[in-house]
Amino acid sequence: MKHENLNNSDIFRIMENWAPKNLAFEWDNVGLQIGSYNHPVQKIMVTLDVSEEVVDEAIEKGANLIIAHHPLLFKPLKQVNIDTAKGRIIQKLIAHDITVYASHTNLDAADGGVNDMLCDLLGVESREILLESAEDNLCKLVIYVPDSHLNAVRSALDESGAGHIGNYSHCSFQSNGHGTFMPLEGTNPFIGTENKLEIVNEVKLETVVHQSSLQNAINHMIDAHPYEEPAYDIYPLGNEGKKYGVGRTGVLKEPTDLRALCEHVKHVLDVPALRVIGRLDKKVRKIAVLGGSGEKYIHAAKHSGADVYITGDMSFHIAQDAEQMGLAVIDPGHYIEKVMKEATKNYLDEQLKQEKLEVVISNSNTEPFKFI
Repeated sequence: MKHENLNNSDIFRIMENWAPKNLAFEWDNVGLQIGSYNHPVQKIMVTLDVSEEVVDEAIEKGANLIIAHHPLLFKPLKQVNIDTAKGRIIQKLIAHDITVYASHTNLDAADGGVNDMLCDLLGVESREILLESAEDNLCKLVIYVPDSHLNAVRSALDESGAGHIGNYSHCSFQSNGHGTFMPLEGTNPFIGTENKLEIVNEVKLETVVHQSSLQNAINHMIDAHPYEEPAYDIYPLGNEGKKYGVGRTGVLKEPTDLRALCEHVKHVLDVPALRVIGRLDKKVRKIAVLGGSGEKYIHAAKHSGADVYITGDMSFHIAQDAEQMGLAVIDPGHYIEKVMKEATKNYLDEQLKQEKLEVVISNSNTEPFKFI
């Protein structure tokens, strides 16, 4: 969809087509953090975190929309004290009219999201979800459209992502019939005249759509439909929806030992050091991966049959539990989620390729740890 003047909300919708907000955990705070839905976008900057250095960089580069992975506002604020780091950040954002949007656990769970990005770099194949956390339910969308605009409406629905069943796209069903309506006073009907009953040849067009894409499909349909007030119905379906969840499991092309895998992780994820649990000569092939803090899911990793679990922020006693259950763990830290910066830029560049809108990556390093 082409926009002459893109507002923040247009970019939010593009991000949510990839990582719907309903995929986020209940405790998370995703979406608009600071700023406006309606302000025009001049330049977008993608970052892992929103630090004061990142905000200064956005000001210098002329970016007025920041897309972040980690939410700036994670817990409710009781005050905005500009003598604190958080307060100064908020003050600068407001003073320079910069909007911040966060895509966090929803981007972790999304197809092609953070965990898939990590698996791509690590070479993990035959992937499955480590732990299911959400289901995108299915709906049936039924539209009544005049013959003359059937192809236009159907194409709009296909473009919106509706009509996917398994590995098939463009799925729909149509049946012919007659629609009746009477335009009342003050209307501007595409067909018919005021206060006269009209009987029109129409097509009943049916398609399936995931709940997360429903509003987008409706918007596309309305844009393509000739009527002032298109008639459409929405029915919830009992069919199983698409599953989403925390982490990924999969296999390496060839078995290796834990020591060699550690070196591989350091290289492809660009970390100078990491922590490891388990015998370094242990043979491993099946991998569980979870970007960020994954210690709560060691039992899910073990139950999946993984030989080794790659995640961050392992604490001492949880590490002991993993060791005692025979699960090797590689902890390369939380900052490996920086992979989302380039991937998110690439996604936005593709979605905005017809627009004159620049997307840049923050060069600020928000890793708090130093390795000596």
